[in-house]
Parts: sequence; C-alpha cells; structure tokens
Amino acid sequence: MPQDEPQPASRRRTRLYALTDGRTALPHTVLTMDTTITAAVADDARAGLPTEWQEILAMCAAPGGRAVAEIAARMHIRLTPMTLLLGELADRGLIHHRSPLAAAETTDVHLLMKIRDSLARI
Repeated sequence: MPQDEPQPASRRRTRLYALTDGRTALPHTVLTMDTTITAAVADDARAGLPTEWQEILAMCAAPGGRAVAEIAARMHIRLTPMTLLLGELADRGLIHHRSPLAAAETTDVHLLMKIRDSLARI
C-alpha cells in the first residue's frame, strides 16, 4: 500500500462532532468539493493531533495536495462532514486551500485526462 494511502482503521475513530468542536456550519472557510487542500504543517508538528487529522495531513502533503472530494472518498467520510472537518483544520492553520481552476484553465485535454486517470485509480 502506498505511503499516502490511509491505513485501514482497526481502531475506534473519533466522532466528527468532537473533531470539529461541535460545529455544523463554517462561516469563515468556504470549501467546495473541488477545492485543493495542502498540508500547512511539517510531519513532526502533527504528533499531538487526532488520528483523522494526521491522516488528512499525510495524504495532502505539499506541493500537490488533494481535492476535498478525493479526501472524503479516501477517508470514507461523506462530503458535508468532510468540508466541516477541513474547515476546522483551515481555521486552525493546519491546511492551505486553493479554489478550483477557472473555466479557461480546465480546457487542457491532457490535464482532464490525467484527472480522469487519477480518479479511476481510487
């Protein structure tokens, strides 16, 4: 299994409301399913964080990062709770987020084929 893949969980996972301090909406950070997430902290600064946060930060290592939808799929968490969780990480300065590409930037057929192939591997 590649290093950037989250390991199968045999342990009990933390409930999402505990990871997001009970938030159900994020007024500060707006994330869409195609927003790119990149870890903003070094590997050695992740030790005291909840396991789920560490898994997300590990799979979103710089420079590439991952889309919100891909993170949700890999973590087996629905999209809405994942956006809340990632919003919490963004508010704490643990991740950087970049808006999706403008329509003019998505006309590159080779880029679209690369995206398709990457999604097919998931």
